[in-house]
Amino acid sequence: MGCCGSAERPKREWRPLEERSCTDIPWLIVFLLFCFGMMFICGFAIATGAASRLVSGYDSFGNTCGKSNSPIAGIPLSGRDQTKNKYVFFLDPCNIDLVHRKIKSMALCVSKCPDVPLISPESLKNFAEQNGSLLCSYDLSPDQYTTSPEKATKCPKLPVPKSSSLPIFHRCAPSDVACYSKFAEALITFVSDDSTLHRLIAGVMTSKEIIVGLCLLALVLSFILMLVIRYISAVLVWILTGVVILGSLGGTGVLWWLYADHQNALNKTLGPNELQVAQDNVRALLIYAIVATVFTVILLLLVFIMRKRVALTIALFHVAGKVFIHLPLLAVQPLWTFLALMCFWVYWVMVLLFLGTAGNPVKNNQTGFVEFHMSGPLQYTTWYHIVGLIWISEFILACQQMTVAGAVVTYYFTRDKSKMPATPILTSLFRLVRYHLGTVAKGSFIITLVKIPRLILMYIHNQLKGKENAIARCLLKACICCLWCLEKCLSYLNQNAYTATAINSTSFCTSARDAFLILVENALRVAAINTVGDFILFMGKILVVSCTAFVGVLTLNYQRAYTVWVVPLIIVCVFAFLVAHCFLSIFENVVDVLFLCFAIDTKHNDGSPGREFYMDKALMEFVESSRKAGPSRSDGADSKEMRPMSRLWGQ
Repeated sequence: MGCCGSAERPKREWRPLEERSCTDIPWLIVFLLFCFGMMFICGFAIATGAASRLVSGYDSFGNTCGKSNSPIAGIPLSGRDQTKNKYVFFLDPCNIDLVHRKIKSMALCVSKCPDVPLISPESLKNFAEQNGSLLCSYDLSPDQYTTSPEKATKCPKLPVPKSSSLPIFHRCAPSDVACYSKFAEALITFVSDDSTLHRLIAGVMTSKEIIVGLCLLALVLSFILMLVIRYISAVLVWILTGVVILGSLGGTGVLWWLYADHQNALNKTLGPNELQVAQDNVRALLIYAIVATVFTVILLLLVFIMRKRVALTIALFHVAGKVFIHLPLLAVQPLWTFLALMCFWVYWVMVLLFLGTAGNPVKNNQTGFVEFHMSGPLQYTTWYHIVGLIWISEFILACQQMTVAGAVVTYYFTRDKSKMPATPILTSLFRLVRYHLGTVAKGSFIITLVKIPRLILMYIHNQLKGKENAIARCLLKACICCLWCLEKCLSYLNQNAYTATAINSTSFCTSARDAFLILVENALRVAAINTVGDFILFMGKILVVSCTAFVGVLTLNYQRAYTVWVVPLIIVCVFAFLVAHCFLSIFENVVDVLFLCFAIDTKHNDGSPGREFYMDKALMEFVESSRKAGPSRSDGADSKEMRPMSRLWGQ
């Protein structure tokens, strides 16, 4: 099939990785056009002077600092030549509007920021005469700083704090941040006074070397954990399964024992009030015991049904460990994705700030100051920009999934591992860019379609908090939960669709359909992998965090330079969890890709001459044991899969 057609390919023998063709070209075109729209928004913001106003700053009358300006109709103090006045000075920099995220103060263009505290009108006048920097409104001369009746509104609030030596984006920012403490207290509820905040900051600064060392320890522990899972996965699986079963049985037994004990206590002579309380406790314990019994029975049945499939999880973990040995750069794949996301997010925030200062100047009737607003269709560019944030972020994450899937697929379906490409990950990335960007764009757009309504509902729920009735609140939460579940299911299906595309080079819809059929046919195996496997990996993350926190407590305990080291420990624990999550999430993705490859391999091959399996020796042992146990099994699912079957994908 060519790169511009969508017709089905002629039926052929199934040969993974051997035939490549472009997929979902129309969606790639749509995505590129969307990206051009994002670039147009950025170019529009720059062309209209928004970038210049953002970088150089502008005063409350629409004059851009450091430039000669044109007059604005209806604004008397606009159109001034501010070539020599390159800095923005706020009369009351501590008057911040947290809701609208702006400073509620008159802004002026000045030639120099205050380098000393100014405590009186006379000091303002002397500073203006000595430095030529006018800190009061343009319509007041320095001689009027001490005599004008308007000095309370047109001159800075006294005392004027000293500005930092290096102006931030040409803004005169106070070097003493004490004036912002009230906003910090509003955002950080546990801060009751400045001394507490100072002790916490001091704790972080004093222990910065320890924090870095503990973060490196978390990195090493995550890597070691992957090796441990690779070599003793069988022991971990059965230990954790046994702990869960014993815990369920023990908890159920304790509940029934407590119920019997309280039931016997009812025969004793009790007062009316005590009797009523005892009866309520007995009923509650009976309900708890029944629910626990039902849960334990279901758990035991699931363990019994999936006991043979747990072996597949162990085998997949074992093979996943081998994949990381052959492809060690997979472990750092999240780093490149994170860097790509950070670059895009920085660009997105910059353009969003450009949009905040783009448009036509408009006078605010309440304050009399000039603000810039876009009108007409251009006012919706912000919403377009927000959609771009979600879609392109999902696109970058999907590219990582496709790259990982392509590398693992190459490893799995290469019989002679010595003939693998020198750089399988770069080869997979090259195939993605050359053939499958349209598929990734389509899959990420589907996730975006689900995520946007959920975010809108969350925004409405937050805006109406405390105003809506209980029924509306429950309906909103139910819709949000349903959309969240749908998003997670689609994300899992998308990941498997990318794997199917990496194997057979089919379009997104075809790959998603085929992956869905494979997952349905192996529903019990999927359940075993997603329960047992995910539980093991989650416990692994908790183990890394616990070990890092334990070492952190022992290390920080010897630091006597400060007494509050809760914040450093929290920082270390959060970083440890994120590092473990990045490592083990990639491990989880590799396991999922291996499972789909295994299922497709057993679907198309039966081990006979000409139809040999591609799978690893560990998976081959699982297949052989399933064949031997096949006739005696009640479900016969595994044994049936090992026999020759019709082609799943008749391309």
